[in-house]
Amino acid sequence: MRDYDFGMIGLGVMGQNLLFNMADKGFSVIGYDKLEEKALALESGATANTLVKGVTELQEMIDGLSLPRRIMMLVPAGKIVDDVIAELLPLLAPGDIVIDAGNSFYKDTVRRVQYLKEHDIHFMGMGISGGEKGARYGASLMPGGDRTAYNHVHNLLQAVAAEVNGEACTAYMGNGAAGHYVKMVHNGIEYAMMQIISEVYDILKNGLQLHNRQIHEVFKKWNEGRLQSYLVQITADIFLKKDEFTSADLVDMILDKAGSKGTGKWTSQEAMDIYISIPTIDTAVSMRMLSWQKEERVLASKLYAFPATVIDTNDQDVFIDKLEDALYVAFIICYAQGLTMLQKASAEYSMDIPLKDVVKIWRGGCIIRSLLLEDFYQAFVKDNDMTNILLDKNIANLISPRMEAFREVVAKAVMASIASGGLQNTLAYIENYASEKMPTNLIQAQRDYFGAHQYERIDREGMFHTDWDSLNF
Repeated sequence: MRDYDFGMIGLGVMGQNLLFNMADKGFSVIGYDKLEEKALALESGATANTLVKGVTELQEMIDGLSLPRRIMMLVPAGKIVDDVIAELLPLLAPGDIVIDAGNSFYKDTVRRVQYLKEHDIHFMGMGISGGEKGARYGASLMPGGDRTAYNHVHNLLQAVAAEVNGEACTAYMGNGAAGHYVKMVHNGIEYAMMQIISEVYDILKNGLQLHNRQIHEVFKKWNEGRLQSYLVQITADIFLKKDEFTSADLVDMILDKAGSKGTGKWTSQEAMDIYISIPTIDTAVSMRMLSWQKEERVLASKLYAFPATVIDTNDQDVFIDKLEDALYVAFIICYAQGLTMLQKASAEYSMDIPLKDVVKIWRGGCIIRSLLLEDFYQAFVKDNDMTNILLDKNIANLISPRMEAFREVVAKAVMASIASGGLQNTLAYIENYASEKMPTNLIQAQRDYFGAHQYERIDREGMFHTDWDSLNF
């Protein structure tokens, strides 16, 4: 008997919570997991009077779904996804829909779309942001790929997505692997914003010698203004949490090794392939990698005397305001780098990603949600083909008055021996991007000198090569 509207493969926290969310919105759902305790937990954790079933046999789930079957996978990315597809495929019928909602690499999604199309199965890749709470109560959902499949599931996705101003935080992200590509870049932006925040924390703690409670108050105040965002909000909360073992502030007891799941690295790699500059994201990825060299860093700290010194300010409160301005500008540029990458990739890979819808659905539910996204949305409404959000006059008006403060923050951090590579590279990006003439003419002269790579001129068309050995003095 086909009673169920939607099926889920993988009943971890995310899978369970998403099914609970769907059931609360009136959909009948069935979930499959090999572990019986997870199947039982799905049923016992459901809201009373909702139709939720957990099973440990894949065939039982397939038999219970209405046609065309709508099935989502929430399993670890990589080979496991292919293994699940191989197990699932013989049980499906033409026209059924399979959605991969894990953090899969987009090139794997491209391959799977084509493979399943050959078997008359509709396949979609979908990014989800918002963590376990988002899955339960409303996340940002980024579906892309098979348009027919999207038409069959968009009502369900809209029902379970987060909402902002009465609008669901989900939309069709484009062709092929657009859903997973958008999520990959989302995560790259997330890396960058987190790196910038950590450097600002370092300046507050070691440069200004603020205690954790004071740092909490700074971030709390910032979150009540122009920097209102999920990441600033949770940062403020973190400084209040006590350690259950020592009663010290928990943040001080956490080892300085930052984990990652690969999406940030993919973003950096893919940006290079399409010739897009995203130095803040690149730095964030590199610093996470460097954080894992803990033993080497301890040894190096004994060889090199780079102790952080107190930042000398005439008025600490005024400097903290400048730090707010620097963080605000840096946030804008983190988004700008990612959105520029999406714009280029959309054209390069014929994905037709609607940038205005991307920033619109990021406004709620997702990890990088912030007030700034409303400004970006308005900019893309005016010009959805804009190659870089920094070319919008209103965005420029947000940045320009704060550049002096940004430069001062970076300069003082450098002079105080506080590592600030994210802030420095962000500043370098905007200053080079807004530079009519970069010093790269010298680089091109060097390339022609040692490799005869030729160069273009400012006064005439064509490519030129110079015999540099015959110097004119």
